[in-house]
Amino acid sequence: MNYTDLLASISDSGPNARSTHIPETWMQGRTAYGGLTAALCLETARTLAPGLPVRAVQVAFVGPVNGQVTCKAEVLRQGKNTIFVSARMTGDEGVLADCIFTFGASRASSLNFADLPAPDVLNPEDVKPYFRNHQGPAFAQNFDLLIAGGAMPLSGADRADVSIWMRHKDEAMPMDAVSLLALADAPPPAAMSMFKEPGRISSMTWMAEFLTEEIETQDRWFLARHVAQTARNGYSSQEMLLWNKDRQPVMVGRQTIALFV
Repeated sequence: MNYTDLLASISDSGPNARSTHIPETWMQGRTAYGGLTAALCLETARTLAPGLPVRAVQVAFVGPVNGQVTCKAEVLRQGKNTIFVSARMTGDEGVLADCIFTFGASRASSLNFADLPAPDVLNPEDVKPYFRNHQGPAFAQNFDLLIAGGAMPLSGADRADVSIWMRHKDEAMPMDAVSLLALADAPPPAAMSMFKEPGRISSMTWMAEFLTEEIETQDRWFLARHVAQTARNGYSSQEMLLWNKDRQPVMVGRQTIALFV
């Protein structure tokens, strides 16, 4: 099931609540791909902030997401320019994910800058696929992923700094904040490039900030750079940055990952 069809399968299941079934093609082991979990919560939450762009996302991946799931949204606080909305995903095993989304109107400001230069890498037309011969988790087949810098997982690399071009394969998908959130978590954690042997990983939290209201790019391509800044006591903290094809910054984020290696 492609991204567009999956969104179309969402149904109302009560006040400010929406449900859907997670297909096997969007799984990552025993849980749904984290970007999809966050996107489904945002799809529900944004109905409570009509006309306002999302500015920030905080996600706690509480438990394995699979089967039939329901997202229920609630306004935490509404001010003159901003709305804070929580969205909780539940399933047969209870709470699966908890999110807080911050929506905010534009306001006049004397400051206007973004000091986030993109890495000096080749364009997507000139780099190789990240996964070959249908390798990788099931959900990865929904995206085109190309490695533009850094090392592949299990390379025993000295540094965990990876740049990847990526896009939805679904050409009919809308270009908006929900589809971008569904894409932004697609690359494997940067720390995996330092692994010398296979090992499990699990995303625990994800924080992301949208840097623009205009979600647009050429040929649907976005450039991601993931850098693992720490790995201690079985947990890794990584920085995540995202640019459009013109190398304009569109998102920054952080992620906490459990490492079982």
